Amino acid sequence: MINFNRLSEYFFEFRKPLRLLGGTRADRGRFGEARAADFVRRDLGYRILARNWRYKRDEIDLVCLDGLVLVFIEVRLRRASAKVPAYYSVDKKKKKALQRVCKNYLYGLKRRPQHFRFDVIALALADSGHYDLQHYPNVPLFGPHYVP
Repeated sequence: MINFNRLSEYFFEFRKPLRLLGGTRADRGRFGEARAADFVRRDLGYRILARNWRYKRDEIDLVCLDGLVLVFIEVRLRRASAKVPAYYSVDKKKKKALQRVCKNYLYGLKRRPQHFRFDVIALALADSGHYDLQHYPNVPLFGPHYVP
């Protein structure tokens, strides 16, 4: 588990002051996705191929390469005091939408990778502005015998 305690350095990314817990849903979403992108690039060494890739109404937050493995990442941000933690907010309906978008991303590639996986990055945001980031690699999304 990674604990990041300095958020003030990231406030300069936004033109208007960001109130993390009182800002708009889009502001909080951009904040969480930016933290997750920094984490996978700096700490895990992934190469980011796409951010917020869309297929019709569905969207995947990050598409990355971990060596030769294609990684689809869903970023979830919740209050630290939320009754349902961010990881568990990826329910059956959301997984179906993620399956659709991931499959269509794979179908659009000229050379499909031999290996791919789905990860979840969950951020728990405290009232003080501090947040905890947890990375859940290889979350079951596809059946065991799925071949793109």
